[in-house]
This record gives sequence, C-alpha cells and structure tokens, in this order.
Amino acid sequence: MAEAHQAVAFQFTVTPDGVDFRLSREALKHVYLSGINSWKKRLIRIKNGILRGVYPGSPTSWLVVIMATVGSSFCNVDISLGLVSCIQRCLPQGCGPYQTPQTRALLSMAIFSTGVWVTGIFFFRQTLKLLLCYHGWMFEMHGKTSNLTRIWAMCIRLLSSRHPMLYSFQTSLPKLPVPRVSATIQRYLESVRPLLDDEEYYRMELLAKEFQDKTAPRLQKYLVLKSWWASNYVSDWWEEYIYLRGRSPLMVNSNYYVMDLVLIKNTDVQAARLGNIIHAMIMYRRKLDREEIKPMERMFNTTRIPGKDTDVLQHLSDSRHVAVYHKGRFFKLWLYEGARLLKPQDLEMQFQRILDDPSPPQPGEEKLAALTAGGRVEWAQARQAFFSSGKNKAALEAIERAAFFVALDEESYSYDPEDEASLSLYGKALLHGNCYNRWFDKSFTLISFKNGQLGLNAEHAWADAPIIGHLWEFVLGTDSFHLGYTETGHCLGKPNPALAPPTRLQWDIPKQCQAVIESSYQVAKALADDVELYCFQFLPFGKGLIKKCRTSPDAFVQIALQLAHFRDRGKFCLTYEASMTRMFREGRTETVRSCTSESTAFVQAMMEGSHTKADLRDLFQKAAKKHQNMYRLAMTGAGIDRHLFCLYLVSKYLGVSSPFLAEVADDGYGVSYMIAGENTIFFHISSKFSSSETNAQRFGNHIRKALLDIADLFQVPKAYS
Repeated sequence: MAEAHQAVAFQFTVTPDGVDFRLSREALKHVYLSGINSWKKRLIRIKNGILRGVYPGSPTSWLVVIMATVGSSFCNVDISLGLVSCIQRCLPQGCGPYQTPQTRALLSMAIFSTGVWVTGIFFFRQTLKLLLCYHGWMFEMHGKTSNLTRIWAMCIRLLSSRHPMLYSFQTSLPKLPVPRVSATIQRYLESVRPLLDDEEYYRMELLAKEFQDKTAPRLQKYLVLKSWWASNYVSDWWEEYIYLRGRSPLMVNSNYYVMDLVLIKNTDVQAARLGNIIHAMIMYRRKLDREEIKPMERMFNTTRIPGKDTDVLQHLSDSRHVAVYHKGRFFKLWLYEGARLLKPQDLEMQFQRILDDPSPPQPGEEKLAALTAGGRVEWAQARQAFFSSGKNKAALEAIERAAFFVALDEESYSYDPEDEASLSLYGKALLHGNCYNRWFDKSFTLISFKNGQLGLNAEHAWADAPIIGHLWEFVLGTDSFHLGYTETGHCLGKPNPALAPPTRLQWDIPKQCQAVIESSYQVAKALADDVELYCFQFLPFGKGLIKKCRTSPDAFVQIALQLAHFRDRGKFCLTYEASMTRMFREGRTETVRSCTSESTAFVQAMMEGSHTKADLRDLFQKAAKKHQNMYRLAMTGAGIDRHLFCLYLVSKYLGVSSPFLAEVADDGYGVSYMIAGENTIFFHISSKFSSSETNAQRFGNHIRKALLDIADLFQVPKAYS
C-alpha cells in the first residue's frame, strides 16, 4: 500500500489531543508541479489564441505600423490623410491620461495604426479565401500548368510565407459550397446508368425530374440558408446521423484498424516498444497543444459516450494518464511525474509492472469492455444503471477521461511472408480482438502484442483515417529514427524505480450487470465471427509500373477492382470510394462513385476478349481520366452523395416524402489498399461468411489477376524492379 500513501498529499488522525496532520512533501510537490504545468498550458493557449487571431499580423507588425505613423508625423507627413486629426478631435476633453496635446496625438496615432493593422489583416484573410476558392489547378494536365495557375500559386506563396500555427488559416478556408440541384442530379443519373437497364433508367429519370422540379427547390433553400451561418453545411449532420445516432455496434461496423510497420521490426520487448511509442504519442500531443503542426481533430482525450437515442463525443482539453487493459484487469498509468513527461525507459518499467502483476480480475471485470462492442442502447442503459455512482463511476471516468486506451495482448501477431494467413489474422486481431479487450468508445485504442508488434483500433466519429495516419506516421518515425533501443531491445536510459506503480481500477459489478456484459459479448462475438478478412501483399509491381502506364495509381487500382468484381459476381455495383474535402472549412469526406460508364465499357471489352490491346488501352485511359475527374470534383465540393444526404435530412425534418431520395443501394465487398512504394501494394478485403455470394479470398485472387491483366495491356514486365 506504499503507493497509495504516496498518492495522498496529507493524512490526518483524530486523537484525544486534537487532529494530527501528516503531510507528504513528495505528493505536495507533485501537486504544485502539476498546477504549474496546467497554468503554463493555459498561458500557452491564451498566447496562441491571440497570435492565431491576428495572423498574419503579429505584435511586432503592429508596433511597426505605429512607429511608421509616429515617425511620419515627426517628418510633417500625414499618411493618415487627416484621420489622425479627426480621431484626436473625437477624444473626450478634460482630465485623464490624454489631457495633454502630445498624449492625445500619440493616442490618436495608435488608434489609427491599430485600425490600419486590423484592416490589413481582414484584407489578407479575404484575399486568401478568394484565392483558395480557385480549384482550376486540380483539373490541369500534369506538366501543363496554365499561366493563371502559376500566378495563383505565386499569390498563395506570398500570402502564406510566414510560419502559420495550427489554426492560423482556419478563417481563411472557404466554406463548402452547396452544389446546384440540377448538377447533382445529372451526375447521379450518370453514376447509376451503368447499373440499370433501359426501363429502370427511364423510371429513375422520371423520379429525378419530378424531384428536381417539385421537391428539391424548397429543400435546397434550407441548405443554402444553413451554408450561410454554418461553418460546413454537411459535417455536423454527417457526424451526428452517420456516426453518433447509429445504434448498431461500433466494432466492425464503424471502427477501423491501423497496422504497424509490417516489414520492419525494432524490438521484441513488448513493454519497451510501448515505452517509445507512447512517449512519441504524447510528444505529438504536445505539438498539437502548442499548435506546431497541421490541423487535427479531437484525437486525444476523447471518448464516445453512449446514449439511448444518440451518442455524444466527450473531448477534454488535457489528460495526464492512459487506461490500460491486461489479462482482464484495468489500470490507470500516469504519463507525468509532476510536470515532467515520463521518459520511454520509465514508461517501459511501468508497463512491465502491469505485465508482471499476478492479481486476478475482479468479478465481471474481464469482459467489461464488451459493453462498448455491443448495441449502443444496451450500453447506454447499463451505464446509467450500474456506472453512475460509487467506485464504478470513478473507474469508468478513469477510462473515459484517459488520453487514450492501451490493450496489452497475450497473443503474438505479425506479418510472415511465408504464411499468407498471418496478415489476415493480424488484421482480425486489430479489428475486433476477442470482443472485450478493446475499449471501442475511445478515440483510439493502442494495441500491443506480446512480440512487440503494435496497431490501432480507431473510433470513426471524431475524424477520418488520414488524420490518425498523420499521428501514426510521426510515432513510427520517431520510434525508429529518434528514440531507438539498446542491443537487447530495451528503451535507452535508466528508469526511476521510485515511481509509484500503475493503479488498479476498482469495480463493484453486480450479477445483473454481468448478465448485460455477457449479452453484449455474445452480440459482438457473433458479429466478429461473421467477418471474413483476407489481407495480402501484392508483389509483382507497385506505383513504379503504374506510372509507366501514364495514369494515377488510384485510378489504376479502382478500375482493376471493377474488373475483379465483374469476374467475381458477373455484374456491376455501386462503388464507394472516399475522397477528402479538407480544402474547405471543417471538411471531411465525399464519395467518389468509381463505377462509371467508361469503366464498365472497359470491363465489358476485357470480358469479350475480341478487342486489340490498343483498343483496350484506349478504353482504359478514358476510364482512368473519368475517374480522376470524378475524384477532383468530389474534392472540390461538387460531389453527389453528401448533397443528396443533406437534402434527404431536410426532407425528413420537413416531413416531405420523395421517391427519388428513397432509392438506396448497398452491395459489394469492403476493400482497403495501400500502395506501399514502387514495388508493393497491400490489400485488405472484408466480407461476411453469412453471405453466400461473397468470398474475400476469391475476390482477392480476382484482384491479383485484374492488376496483372491491365499491366499486360501496356506491354510492361509483370515483375517490376
């Protein structure tokens, strides 16, 4: 119990002589240092808020303007064109700090200079916003830049030459425009044409025309109105209705995973790897707090809180600990000693203490996290009934208020090139684990396997995958190139053994709650068991060969997926590819409908087998060009799905029914891919065992063949080196 005493700043005992106080100087020191650190962060945020608010101006530039105004007056030059004199006449007469003519003149010049300075800042921001509305550069051919784009790029460079802070350009980003209804419907009809026969398409055209003429104008007015006062007319509704109002389990349905470096291994020591990685993560958070990196979302100190009708995202300004799960036990591990961030060697020691802890789980504790893997309504009800008071509330708050969640697994997973199944098993472990060793509500769970391999399981509502990708890239780079390990695989340096060990969280989980936990676990297990995940490394070529085909790697792979799907299912289907809309304020994603008339024409020609390679290449290039144009339209705010989504929501608010908006389709596989350099592409394919029409491994084999067949059209070697 020594650590418990150290955690208390003072103790007292009631005796016949009065109250005996015993102070812990060490604990009080930690309290003092923690307070100092908190105030430092607060002052940094205030300073950053001021600097961000006046960007691209600065206190120095303000003083320069004042000095120029004052200096010109001494040279008998009135650069204010009489405004300083006008301001001076408007100042109150009588006693006060500006009663002398000299003081009144200086104050008038300071007011004029401040006005000029603020006007300059406003003019800069509006000019930059207008410039950022130009997207013509995205639609120009590679290597054929127009003079207009060159001038635009020079202006952007001039206006953003100073080093910005995290949110310096936030107010200069243009708002996401609301597309014209006619343009959206035209692109929608174009996207579904390859999927419908003539009769079905004619019916869809009639529905679309009726919607455009009768219903859409009223709905569009509300969207335009919202776009005037909201930062982004889509993002808040997208977060609420696509994510937070979903009542199905987060696991598998919403959360996604991120893998470790699969071809590089730094150490086999589980605790050591965690020491470096978590130290690097908090260094990254420090950069976020100081606004030294590009804008990120609510990455740290964020938890999704379940509700009966809708969830909410709880984001804290700071958190000084992480919550850890190991062998059915929950721990609270402090990241700081006073104001000092723990070094990697200290974190390694703390995690090793958890790994060595022999204590058993408390009743109901082992599968507790299954509540976050099951239905949201059941979790919300259980949270209200069993975790709203006492030690359960305190323990739950320790998890939900943590910087993030850490899961220490007893199993070992990694990629073995000699074992094709190894990558798929690794992905399944990250996607859902055993359904109760991940806290799916946290913004992300850092997963550590026994062999030192890592991964992430991320909640989707707070941001999209590229955001956490920035974190992971920084962390892995810092781990590999800056922190390093000893020859035996441990963190560099000597730990401080005087650190109090991590604290076990205490629970009092009654039988009724244990029954709810078991029920949620069974729901989650059935969901996890139905996931078929097939991951593989495609080695014949990567982006090096694709560039020789004079097309974008993304278009190449997307068209290959269309060919593979047709070979797999004998038909085409709606295809959802996400693109980013981060050129707009609070932008998230838009859908690229990759199944186009051009891509289906190429696929059908490939299937017929009677076309020459020259004809097939021509069809492929047309399909690739179309895909790239669709992607650019989506990125520049001219997509289809987000606009239709918001029109649908407005129709529901107004109680307006629309047969056109009610048309929904959902079919196919889940495919994630990463073009990893010149020679490799990684694919992750998911489907459901319960579906008799899909098979992830079969589809993966079709993808392999499609990639090779398309490469063969360009008469380049299939094995690129």
